[in-house]
Amino acid sequence: MTSMDSVLSQGVGSESGERSSKVQISTSDAHKVDGKSHPEVIHWHKRGVAARALHLSRGVEKPSGRVTYIVVLEGLCRFNVEELSTRGPYCTAKISSLEMTKAEMEQVEQDPDFVTLSRQFKATAMELISVLEQKQKTGGRIKVLLETLPLHKLADIFVASFEMSLEEQLSMLDSVDPKVRLSKATELVDRHLQSIRVAEKITQKVEGQLSKSQKEFLLRQQMRAIKEELGDNDDDEDDLAALERKMQSAGMPSNIWKHAQRELRRLKKMPPQQPGYNSSRVYLELLADLPWQKASEEQELDLKAAKDRLDCDHYGLSKVKQRIIEYLAVRKLKPDARGPVLCFVGPPGVGKTSLASSIAAALGRKFVRISLGGVKDEADIRGHRRTYIGSMPGRLIDGLKRVAVCNPVMLLDEIDKTGSDVRGDPASALLEVLDPEQNKSFNDHYLNVPYDLSKVIFVATANRVQPIPPPLLDRMEVIELPGYTAEEKQRIAMQHLIPRVLDQHGLNSEYLQIPEAMVKLVIQRYTREAGVRNLERNLAALARAAAVRVAEQEQAVSVSKDVHKLASPLLDNRLAEGAEMEMEVLPMGVNNNEISTAFKISSRLVVDEAMLEKILGPPRFDDQEAADRVATPGVSVGLVWTNFGGEVQFVEATAMIGNGELHLTGQLGDVIKESAKIALTWVCV
Repeated sequence: MTSMDSVLSQGVGSESGERSSKVQISTSDAHKVDGKSHPEVIHWHKRGVAARALHLSRGVEKPSGRVTYIVVLEGLCRFNVEELSTRGPYCTAKISSLEMTKAEMEQVEQDPDFVTLSRQFKATAMELISVLEQKQKTGGRIKVLLETLPLHKLADIFVASFEMSLEEQLSMLDSVDPKVRLSKATELVDRHLQSIRVAEKITQKVEGQLSKSQKEFLLRQQMRAIKEELGDNDDDEDDLAALERKMQSAGMPSNIWKHAQRELRRLKKMPPQQPGYNSSRVYLELLADLPWQKASEEQELDLKAAKDRLDCDHYGLSKVKQRIIEYLAVRKLKPDARGPVLCFVGPPGVGKTSLASSIAAALGRKFVRISLGGVKDEADIRGHRRTYIGSMPGRLIDGLKRVAVCNPVMLLDEIDKTGSDVRGDPASALLEVLDPEQNKSFNDHYLNVPYDLSKVIFVATANRVQPIPPPLLDRMEVIELPGYTAEEKQRIAMQHLIPRVLDQHGLNSEYLQIPEAMVKLVIQRYTREAGVRNLERNLAALARAAAVRVAEQEQAVSVSKDVHKLASPLLDNRLAEGAEMEMEVLPMGVNNNEISTAFKISSRLVVDEAMLEKILGPPRFDDQEAADRVATPGVSVGLVWTNFGGEVQFVEATAMIGNGELHLTGQLGDVIKESAKIALTWVCV
């Protein structure tokens, strides 16, 4: 027997078997409990492996200051512990080697049982290697070991690569007999092979049952795992968590919050590839984006400042401005008052939309415009139901989402242009919106929860009152905006239109000047409307002509680009001697007569009557025509009402020889036909 300091395998052996006994010793280190020393009992396994240290390297130092070391060992042989004792902090043992001699091993190899076990182990091992090659594309090195190493050593190598319990490992260590060791190794290899086959069978069965959506879900889970490894955290779970936080901060009422939570729980259970996933998510994002309680902070209402703002933005319209000031005064005294819905009615271009914008500016609220022209579907007001593909909320809810406040000034523009067909009547849907008693619980079909519109100030515009249904008209206060007179148009042009047109075309009063008399001629000869839109277009035509002239003058030749470098030996010598010389520099391509015009500052363009006819063409309207035609016998003047304000119409009569019959031609209405017959009857009488 020999004695050596070695590192022994520490562990708990199995309770059965003649070779699984334990050796107990007490170490010199003791644990102190209640001031008393109790020796620590260590259980050592009776069998072990003798090893030789090949390499020692320093490991990583832990935060506690403890340093770890890595030792590379080479196993030599199994041994049996005969006697174990302590020497200082170390343990020493008397051991006896359990390795078989070469002669004994040759005798065992000739044993028929060993030969049978060897063939069985080798066949099982080869089968396992083939399975691993198909699964992991490895195993070539193991095949080489299987052909070269002795089987009793190969059994230890094979078993060491498997996941086994400590009891199984100690059982293999105790197997000194090669036949017993080979039998246990064959059993472990076969068990490992069977587990691989069962796992493959289950995988194939599960993959056969996976549908297309399940495969996509599996791929998405793998993609999510890859993103987590790469540190990319923008996955669906993070998005849903962010959406939930956004919903919590939206300030929803309690009943709507419960509904949103129920929808969110339903969304979390749905896979992203399910058809209804995106629609549910868009719906929840809408609930989170709507301003349930967020409102604009209204500034202290100053009626004088509001009046000045109206006078600055609009000329004339004194009665309309006075009604708006009265409306604002009531809002100042009682901010939560449910005032009437103002409806501005008038021809195009008289400032209906800008009046609504001025109301929003005076109140310090955000302004949103909803165009109702040509709307024929009730879903544009109430929204589509979520059961339809491509459903979306109504224009009112969408407008509130855009301004992100619950108390804006909302303009319902062109409310008289709504129609109706098989898809519903938008005007009927507006009855609930404009009724102060009903709009506090407005129900949008897409939203499917009540929304409070009572804080919104509604303003409507229309060109005519007649197309508006009476029930809807009854919910609004109509304010008529008549057309502007020629004097009012002239003041509007001088104060508002000309500065705006010049700014839009990059000009100022230094380049273009339009006298007041020319503005009057433009109004009389080129425009005949209730508003000022055509007047602004004609002024823009004058500004474009001035812009062309200014742009052409800015293309004057630059001296720095056209002066060529003078290269002359005589000139260089004269300059070197310090002589004084007189030089005249002329732009290339410009003669002496054109020098003054090339560098002359462009003069201001003043519009005159000749320029008006050159740019705008011959006059379209002539006021003298009415006087001349009325002076002729048989000509009368009549007024014709139109949507744009009205027209002057001349009625001519000529004496002819006939038989007393009246023939009407053209596309005449019944009223005109009746009027002609009445006139004939009156003349004949």
